[in-house]
Amino acid sequence: VVGLILDAQGATPQSMSLELRGSAVQTLLEGTLVIILFSDAAVINLAAVKRDAFLPGRLLGIGLPLTVGVGAAAAMLILPELGFWPAVVVAVILAPTDAALGQAVIANEDVPGLVRQGLGVEAGLNDGIVVPFLTIALAGAANEMQSGGEIARVFIEEIGLAIAVGVLVGWAGGQAVKFVSSRGWITREWRQVSVVSLAVVCFVLADPIGGSGFIAAFVGGIVFGNLVRRDFPEICHFSEGISHLLTMIAFFVFGVLILVPVLTLITWQIVAYAIISLTIVRMVPVAVSLIGTSLGPPSKLYIGWFGPRGLASLVFMGTVVIESDPAYTEAIVAVGATTVALSVLAHGLSAWPGSVRYASWYRRSIATVDAGEMPESREVAHMPPTDLASRVRRSVETADSPVDG
Repeated sequence: VVGLILDAQGATPQSMSLELRGSAVQTLLEGTLVIILFSDAAVINLAAVKRDAFLPGRLLGIGLPLTVGVGAAAAMLILPELGFWPAVVVAVILAPTDAALGQAVIANEDVPGLVRQGLGVEAGLNDGIVVPFLTIALAGAANEMQSGGEIARVFIEEIGLAIAVGVLVGWAGGQAVKFVSSRGWITREWRQVSVVSLAVVCFVLADPIGGSGFIAAFVGGIVFGNLVRRDFPEICHFSEGISHLLTMIAFFVFGVLILVPVLTLITWQIVAYAIISLTIVRMVPVAVSLIGTSLGPPSKLYIGWFGPRGLASLVFMGTVVIESDPAYTEAIVAVGATTVALSVLAHGLSAWPGSVRYASWYRRSIATVDAGEMPESREVAHMPPTDLASRVRRSVETADSPVDG
């Protein structure tokens, strides 16, 4: 609405789209995603995730690559003017899911833990995983990819350098936090601020040397969390609160500076692709990845539908605008913005009602058959945090614990 008001007052789509090319908006989007990735990774219990990798392993290892492939094929079919590599760019941009938009989907405790955990871990990992693929697709669109060897080199450098930076920053940061905490040199509040600082450090060190700043932040968060999480379980509360605030700001900026400027570029083909991206492109690969799992059709439908597109797609759209050929930039951003906008509407409206209806099916099912016969009833040891309010309550409850002095 604000974007439309500004447009009516003379802020033309052309002048507003220039703001997207500026560093301020991209810094906001990238910073938000970096803090989210680091914070999400810091609370992951790797040992538990390994034990519970049944569902997220399939969604990420089979479903995600298939989603990119099906998305690229659909883009070439519906938007043939894009060409191969720009179509791949579109598919990669819209492959990651956003847990923030469908939080009710995994926060509803009546939904089976296996499904909630699978969707939560998938959303936390897939944005970092697709970054190297985006780099390759952008290089291909710029005619910089002439051989398979060049693709492999970019892929290895992007990931390898990022992992090295993430491990270094995460380990050094974790050791520093433990050292100063053991001597009483840092308060609980400032210890929590360190998470945000380290997330940013991971990005600014990895990005200039050719590594993925997002992968570095995620790896850094894993290393950092495994060093300090047991001693300081509250350490990510501040960064999670900041993430929520920045996410809201990012979506406001999306409406004003990205969605409104491309409204005049939206065609029926773009709307058709957006709808297909949120349905067929997501749901078919998910269904394929779940073959042989014995999950019920409602579970497969639930997992397939609730793959909302959000913050990661916005960040990647900004990257495309800054680094890509203007010849196809507008079309890619128009497709991405339309898909995210439809996702905000469709998944936002259906998240809670859908979770309630699915939970009702699950309760009826386990009432008529032995729970052990349903794979959905499988217990999971690790559940990604989804409810900010509950985390704040836990923070208050542990404020006077021996851990916090």
